[in-house]
Amino acid sequence: MASVERKQEKQGPFYRGYGIRRQTSAEIVTEARRSLRTLQTRRPFTPREEHRQLFGGSARTRDGRPPSSFSLHARNFDAPDSRPNSGTRLSPLEHKSRFPVSPDEDCSKGVPKPPAEQKDKRGGAGGGARTRLVRARSLMIIPSVMQHDANDPRTEGVDEAISSTNPPQHEPFHLHSSSKQEKMEQSSKHIPNKHRPNEHSRTPRPSSADLSPGKGTKRDAERGRRDSTGSDETVFWTSEVLPVLEMFESVALGGTVSKETMERLCDACTGLHNVLSENGMLGKRFKNRSSVLRALFRLIDLGSDRLNLTLAKLILELDVSGNNLLNICKLVFKISRNSKNDSLFQDNGVIDSLLSVIQREDFSSSGEIVLYCTGSLKLLSGNSALTRLLLAKDFIPVSLQLSQHLIQITDPKASPTPDQHNISGHILVQVTAALRNVADLSESRAAFLSSSVFSTLCAVIDRHRDDQDVCLNVARIFSKLSSYAECCCALAETSSCYRLFLALLCKHSRKQALVVRLLFTLGNLAARSDQARQRICEEERSIDVLLELFQNYLRVPRDKPDEDEDVLIKLIRVLANLSIHPVIGSALASNTLCVQLLLKVMEVRSVEESAELVVNASTTINNLSFYQSESSVIRVQHKHVSELLLRLLLSSNMDAMLEATRVFGNLSQIEEVQRFIIRNKVHRFVVALLDSKNPDVCFSACGVLTNLSVDPTGRSVINQEGAVHKLIDCLRDFGPQDWFLAAQVCQTLWNCTDEAEGREEFAQELLEILCLYSDQKALQWPSSDDIKAYQEACWELEFLPVAEMLKKRMRRYANLPETICDTS
Repeated sequence: MASVERKQEKQGPFYRGYGIRRQTSAEIVTEARRSLRTLQTRRPFTPREEHRQLFGGSARTRDGRPPSSFSLHARNFDAPDSRPNSGTRLSPLEHKSRFPVSPDEDCSKGVPKPPAEQKDKRGGAGGGARTRLVRARSLMIIPSVMQHDANDPRTEGVDEAISSTNPPQHEPFHLHSSSKQEKMEQSSKHIPNKHRPNEHSRTPRPSSADLSPGKGTKRDAERGRRDSTGSDETVFWTSEVLPVLEMFESVALGGTVSKETMERLCDACTGLHNVLSENGMLGKRFKNRSSVLRALFRLIDLGSDRLNLTLAKLILELDVSGNNLLNICKLVFKISRNSKNDSLFQDNGVIDSLLSVIQREDFSSSGEIVLYCTGSLKLLSGNSALTRLLLAKDFIPVSLQLSQHLIQITDPKASPTPDQHNISGHILVQVTAALRNVADLSESRAAFLSSSVFSTLCAVIDRHRDDQDVCLNVARIFSKLSSYAECCCALAETSSCYRLFLALLCKHSRKQALVVRLLFTLGNLAARSDQARQRICEEERSIDVLLELFQNYLRVPRDKPDEDEDVLIKLIRVLANLSIHPVIGSALASNTLCVQLLLKVMEVRSVEESAELVVNASTTINNLSFYQSESSVIRVQHKHVSELLLRLLLSSNMDAMLEATRVFGNLSQIEEVQRFIIRNKVHRFVVALLDSKNPDVCFSACGVLTNLSVDPTGRSVINQEGAVHKLIDCLRDFGPQDWFLAAQVCQTLWNCTDEAEGREEFAQELLEILCLYSDQKALQWPSSDDIKAYQEACWELEFLPVAEMLKKRMRRYANLPETICDTS
């Protein structure tokens, strides 16, 4: 009877992955997941720009790209915003004002009185002829008495006159100072606008339609409403706006302005903005808007960033256009270049105005305006507080909309001009750089996921493949976001990304910063799912592209070896993660060039100098060695591989030793490799690893020992090193926490205890542990239902079958009855 039981017990040795029953496909996949591991690595470091510029560290040539540095003065602005572009500009007069610095001093002293205007001999200032004779200096007068209706033909000439002159350089705005003029102004306030004596106006003759029956009442009512509105605006101008402009006028340019005066100017400018906003006078609805703008433009020459930003906010909301809008956007950009001014943007609200300009401006005619707006936002996004402010103001959807617009304009079907394509690229550099900074915020991920950001960014790099700056910024965005599971899954669903990444790797193979980020993103995608791995390899020449890069960066010496090594680390990680797919892994294991390049890394690089690179290469070798087909290059070259692994075992790097042990765990099924291990005393290192407190290390060591103990010679050698006692300690320490490891330890013990000498010494101890671990009720299980169900399944399917067999053997060794700790 005993001999029959003995014969039934003798089922043969355990190999790693060998079971007592035929495994299901699900179990095979589970086992493969334990043996093949995805590689993780650090995300490429993106340094902050030391100098805030439009194109910091750009690959663009300086010729043809907009400047980051420039000077702006009041003379650069068109005094009346509504002035048509004549194409001819007069040079400013070389004249310096002599106004007192203090606003308390009398501004009228020393200011020459303008000569009395001569009446037209024909009795009136007819239309445009008279207005063209108005001198430039007289147009600098704030027209407090020149209230007119923009739709009234009688004032058309006045509008044209005001709209056709620029203020001279440093020329102050003047109020009338003569007593005669003051009396005229005071008397004019009591005369209705249409009845004021005005030598420049002519009463229009009523038409026959106006005199027809039934028309007079309606016309009179409309005129009455218009006059009432004009009168209200006159009172508003005199009481609310004019005092502020007079304060602006009292400040002299060219000297030093006190801090207190600057504070008053900022407060006054803010107050003026509030007053205009409350009365609905922002935009272009205010009839005296040109006068306000001239006064605001003048203050720019004071050179205060705080004041200029306050001015810019108000000027932008007065809806300037053309050259003035461009210069204001340049002014804001100039202020944003100084990081010390970041706090000014938090309290100013100009960011809203910039976003509004981006959304409403027509790119085809205002490309440079949009460029400096987005450039300012890019620089501000380098500040984490302002980045959160941009995120709260929906910067991501605004950027997405702008990018889509730029994509449409540069569509080859739309036949874009070279200038349109260039300015589009310049703008996208700013937009993508700002999005790159926003992507650093964890709270931004929801916004990136809720919009079609990934597909739009793929379209951007597809349209601008030649633009290294745009491609690099987008690659930086993807490398950051793909580090997070939900964003990586969303990118994996963007089918065009795989083709684009491989195309850019071919086109910009020498651009290290771009290549390393594309490879990092591909490695993240390949780490997620078999579907992503399959999509990568389905692209034409995908593996060839990766191996060509591998050859170039491994063999060609470069100026920056550290950057080359980072490329190799990310590239090998892609190969390691792709190899988890069974079809792809088998193909890579049979690819001679792939295996030779990996082995060359282990040959020419030392683990002491390039630890991560060498460890990644050995991990990829481990994944490929899992596939045992006859065409496997690793199994064919097992001798050379074993020699390289021995170098890693002798190193002081624990990660390298662990990876070498894992590869030996797969290759030690080959008899020649077993003899190599024993001949070079590798088994001593492996047995010593059992003392490690790391379960992964113990698991890998058990794999090697399981295969070595199949042969009686190998079993004897490892038992001499005290392997059995160390295995029992591993089972006691790690069993309840890792049932996979417990099953592997039991398999190794099964092989090592076959007719072992001194078995009475360990049989009783091992039996007690096995009896305890075989009692499901005696074990402590996790409180989480999901984790408990998973561990119970592992315990039942992986550990218990091997433990029951080993218990029967230990009872026999200890001469104990079969009923001892019988869990059945």
